[in-house]
Order: sequence, then C-alpha cells, then structure tokens
Amino acid sequence: MFTGIIETLGTVESIEKDGTNVHFDISSSLTNDLKIDQSVAHNGVCLTVVAVDDDVYRVTAIDETLQKTNLKNWDVGKKINIERCMPASGRFDGHIVQGHVDQTGRVESISNQDGSWLFDFSFDPSKGNVTVEKGSITINGTSLTCFNSKNGKFTVAIIPYTYENTNFHELQVGDEVNLEFDIVGKYIQRIIRGYEN
Repeated sequence: MFTGIIETLGTVESIEKDGTNVHFDISSSLTNDLKIDQSVAHNGVCLTVVAVDDDVYRVTAIDETLQKTNLKNWDVGKKINIERCMPASGRFDGHIVQGHVDQTGRVESISNQDGSWLFDFSFDPSKGNVTVEKGSITINGTSLTCFNSKNGKFTVAIIPYTYENTNFHELQVGDEVNLEFDIVGKYIQRIIRGYEN
C-alpha cells in the first residue's frame, strides 16, 4: 500500500525485452535501501524489485502492465516518480493508493499561475472511472486533489514543491500519464453499477 507521496525521482538506465516482459534498470537515491522482493511504486505502478546492483535496481513489467500503463513509452533517461510501500507505523499523508493503475490519461493543458501550475487532464470515461469535485486522484503515483471534475476531465493544482520534486516539471501537453482513481469511489461505483459483464 502507498500514499501517493513521492519520495524521490528515479532514472531509467536501461531497458531489456524478454519475451513479452520488459526489464527496467533504474537508478535512484533509494536503491541502497531496497531489497529483492520489495514492492515499489514507479509512476504509480507497483513493481517488484528483482535485482539490486550498486545504485541500480531492476524491476520487470509483464505485458498487461505495459498495455495498461505508460511504461510502454519509457525510454532510457526518463525520470520517474518513486515511492516505497508505507510502513505500518507510517502516516497517510496522501490517500490510500494501491499501485494498481486503472487507466492512462492525457495532459490537455498546462497553465502557469505565477507560483503554481494548473494541469488539465482527460481520460476515457467509458472504462467506468469517475472523479468527484475535491476528490483524490493519483497521477503518475502522486496523490492529488481534483477539481473542475467532469465526465472524462479534471484539473489539479501543483505547488512548487510538487512541481520540482516529481516528474510534473517534465510533463508536456499530449503526454500520457498513469491514473489510479480513488479506491472508495471505485467501490461505490461498482455497488451502483454492478458487474456489467
């Protein structure tokens, strides 16, 4: 379980295809604290550490993960948001985040507000996910509050600290992002709509 409070940025050092799987070697200031079998969120995607070598560790993404997230677009040198699992004695500084991306979204616009930034996002509402005004949303693993909530669209405000210490400062209009919708909202949505298939 995660909280959406990004600890550091990591850098993709190498990418290796292995059948339908892809291995990512990542350098991070947290590498020395990681161990094999540990779960770590990468742009909000929970992946298992499978190897550690000096300041680089390896995670593997299966085909389903690649198809449903923006990992398929990663290149060597890409900066990604990193968060380790929350310890049982930790605080929920963000909100409950599972590290299970629901779908991707797209950056529609970025507006500099003279000290903060507004990011407008769109997503395919046919997948059944919804946002609510002042509700929680996870974007590339970052816990945020959405507003201007509409069918398939929402806005978030980014403060300077978040902008500088996550990969929000690298996002551009048209970029694909990982979205994990609020777990409580997802359960309510399922209760109301039931199983359609």
